[in-house]
Amino acid sequence: MAKTALVTGASAGLGKELAHLFAADKHDLVLVARRRDRLEQLASELQASHGSKVWILPEDLADPGATDRIAAELAMREIDVEFLVNNAGLGTAGPFAELDLARELEVVQVNVAAVVRLTRRLLPAMIARKSGRILNMGSTAGFQPGPFMAVYYASKAFMNSFSEALSFELRGSGVTVTVCCPGATATEFASVAGIEKSRLFRMGAMSAADVAGQAYRAMMRGATMSIPGARNKVLLQALRISPRAAVRSVTAALNRSVAAAKGSAPASVLSSRSDE
Repeated sequence: MAKTALVTGASAGLGKELAHLFAADKHDLVLVARRRDRLEQLASELQASHGSKVWILPEDLADPGATDRIAAELAMREIDVEFLVNNAGLGTAGPFAELDLARELEVVQVNVAAVVRLTRRLLPAMIARKSGRILNMGSTAGFQPGPFMAVYYASKAFMNSFSEALSFELRGSGVTVTVCCPGATATEFASVAGIEKSRLFRMGAMSAADVAGQAYRAMMRGATMSIPGARNKVLLQALRISPRAAVRSVTAALNRSVAAAKGSAPASVLSSRSDE
């Protein structure tokens, strides 16, 4: 019997890859992203390829009211969400004091507040059914401070910690929480921001399909954390034994190269999001 997955940031990158994986396993989908045209195109693809039922909800998660509207729409349509994928993300780069404050608060809203709101809305029904899986897209960035991408790194630290804590709280409930922590990934998030040629990405980026596949399998087996790629696992082990001052310096150098990848553009305009 088909179950329903809700995927945020569904129309590109990891969200789109995950939507295809759910549909291939004969699950129905609720797709959330900002751009209706992209959602409609993806819905048509999934219906034609896999016969899945697909509902689209064009919403901007930077709007604090978006999660309430999503929940209301689900209730009206009597859709029970078995799989919640918090994938939408927003990032900026540059010295914090020079970045636009409203944009930085949008990063917090999309990467943190919307995740908390949507999870809190849908989790009680999962607990009541004793069945459900939540996949949160964290990052290796969440294991270290990120000079020149300070708010983005901090938001991913929240996602990693929040997910691990929920996973522990929900033991024995029938509901699992998985956080996937990829490193550099070749998605639209990187290309739109112009950082795919930065030092960080020149060191090597995984494909969106590979990251999504590992995240999906980890969620389905109920793992608490997934770190895609052997290189990322090795780098995280190195972080644990490295002096924090060295970690900050290395990360700062990488993130300076991210800002430099935009050439002469001011750092304050360097931003990207994965919820289109």
